[in-house]
Amino acid sequence: MKATKWMSGVLMAGAILIFASAAQAHVVVYPKETKTGAYEKYTVRVPVEKDVNTTKVKLEFPANLKVSTVMPIPGWSYEFEKDQDGRNTGLVWTATDGGIKPHEFMEFAFVGANPKEAGSLTWKAYQTYANGDVVEWTGGADSDTPASVTTITAGASGETGHDAGQSAATTPNTADTASSAGSSNTLPIVLSGLALVLSIVGLFRKKA
Repeated sequence: MKATKWMSGVLMAGAILIFASAAQAHVVVYPKETKTGAYEKYTVRVPVEKDVNTTKVKLEFPANLKVSTVMPIPGWSYEFEKDQDGRNTGLVWTATDGGIKPHEFMEFAFVGANPKEAGSLTWKAYQTYANGDVVEWTGGADSDTPASVTTITAGASGETGHDAGQSAATTPNTADTASSAGSSNTLPIVLSGLALVLSIVGLFRKKA
């Protein structure tokens, strides 16, 4: 009986760890919230959830976002995709030195001019692995492969697009990304550790 309860606690801890790890394994675009008219720095976080390197990442831009500037990343080349009018419709990053290894992640950044109307931006991303598998992050919020979404709220009264962009592309975005990274990396450890501690305490109480 004691062994059964102890095993149940261990299994529960494992389940929590697996669930938390899966929850943070999505391709996500940060920040999750920004302002209208801002020149925002967007960061695409790409984790590897397979035992194969990720070698290519494609991101489609929302139709109401204008993008013309990208941050170069060592070990990766990039290419803008364009429509017939010459508008940049997406970015494709391709690994030139092995790509992202299992249990690792990388972040790709670019600057976009937000629309002037409040609403949301839906990001469709495509993650290609070295074995040819492609994960399409294009589904709804409840799907296994959801598209990342950024909410656009109205900027402060009297704030110009350029001013909003300067503030959004520096401190808010950096803080948002750092906070998200810290919480997503710490939560699985805390949850799994707590479950294990509870199961061990329960075992010793039974023995006592």
